[in-house]
Amino acid sequence: MSATETSISIPAELLPEDGRFGSGPSKVRQEALTSFLDIAPRYLGTSHRQNEVKREVARLQNGLSELFSLPQDWEILLGNGGSTLFWDAASFNLIDSKSQHLSFGEFSSKFATVVQKAPHLEEPEIISSVPGTCPAAVPSNVDAYALTHNETSTGVTATLNRPSKDALTIVDATSAAGAINWDPDQVDCYYFAPQKALASDGGLWLAACSPAAIGRIEKLSGGERWTPAGLDLGIALSNSRQNQTYNTPSLATIFLAAEMVEWINASGGLSWADERCRRSSNTIYEWASDRTFAEPFVNQIADRSPVVCTIDFEDVDAGAISRVLRANGIVDTESYRKLGRNQIRIATFPAVEPSDVDALCACLDFVVEALS
Repeated sequence: MSATETSISIPAELLPEDGRFGSGPSKVRQEALTSFLDIAPRYLGTSHRQNEVKREVARLQNGLSELFSLPQDWEILLGNGGSTLFWDAASFNLIDSKSQHLSFGEFSSKFATVVQKAPHLEEPEIISSVPGTCPAAVPSNVDAYALTHNETSTGVTATLNRPSKDALTIVDATSAAGAINWDPDQVDCYYFAPQKALASDGGLWLAACSPAAIGRIEKLSGGERWTPAGLDLGIALSNSRQNQTYNTPSLATIFLAAEMVEWINASGGLSWADERCRRSSNTIYEWASDRTFAEPFVNQIADRSPVVCTIDFEDVDAGAISRVLRANGIVDTESYRKLGRNQIRIATFPAVEPSDVDALCACLDFVVEALS
């Protein structure tokens, strides 16, 4: 930090109550941590195949089914490794031979790359657009369509519309699940990790799967295609039906995610969370639009994420802004490292209080003026 940066002290009355605005791992609610400390002595250090832990897994699965208003024949699968590992698993047990991918950011492109390198699959169709925009799927002779609901790297949200009833629609919802409304009729597999909107820790993947997705898993898992056991969604399915994972999970992650899902459901469900996040993100977008030195990175209003706000700056160093904020206890506002823009990135997940977003905007004004 420069001498100017280190000398900037944001007045206490401007600071948010909680300064965590990271896009993942994200803010964990204090109430969930308190509940975890209460249960930890009888929960941690116990077998994940016994009732104490399996009850928490079932609470999470049932809570997600309620949160997403899933039809009764859908299932919640879970396993270790996060969404990055799930890309590999999907390449074995959800894509039969050929897939189409929408690539409009770091994470949507990574899944496409996984499939390109899979020796047992055909070359995928990849439809790309420049960062800050979202491409549209094109009906094609494929057996799976893959896209990201919310591209965490760029702050773009995709509209979920099933391209074809003859193929699976597979959606990476890592920064959307629990925060953005979606329609199960338009999706077959909605997979995610809980360290973002679900305000938990990482190391786990979860997937809401339709009967069609379950059928594909059973077909490919039970067929001739060799699959490593840790990536076998058939094994994950069997264990998930028993409210457990194939191998030992992070018990803290499961409990904190279940707490968050329960809190959202008790507060009004997914529609409530969606509205809360949009209120916070709109505050940031309106702030940026009203400033001469800042503007939302995503031009199309309909494409702007309600949970990951990317803001470009002109004539002021966004990196310096983030460094000053961090020195004053407001953390993880840095832009995505590979995007390479003069930008900050702010998460407005359900755990983030809208009043703290209001305070953050006041702090941004103070810091920009101090740096000028």
